[in-house]
Amino acid sequence: MEIVGGFMVMMSIIGFFLAVVWLIMPFVVFAIKGKQDRTLEVLEAMEKRLTAIEANLKSAEQGQNCVSSSESCDRSTESSNQHKSEDAVTQPE
Repeated sequence: MEIVGGFMVMMSIIGFFLAVVWLIMPFVVFAIKGKQDRTLEVLEAMEKRLTAIEANLKSAEQGQNCVSSSESCDRSTESSNQHKSEDAVTQPE
């Protein structure tokens, strides 16, 4: 009978451990979800900033490439100004 008694003690310790884990797990999941949401917001802000930087680089490249013909340069700057107004980036507060 001693084997059954030791086995029951071991099972009660494991059961207690699993009950503690079961009670703590929802709080862990919600904490991870909050961090994941914040990471997503930061990633979206970074993507917007990179898009703005790419637009600035394209307009700078066009400005350097069309130094020889002023007429085509005027057209490209007008179109890039239109793209800049459409892709306006707002910084999070």
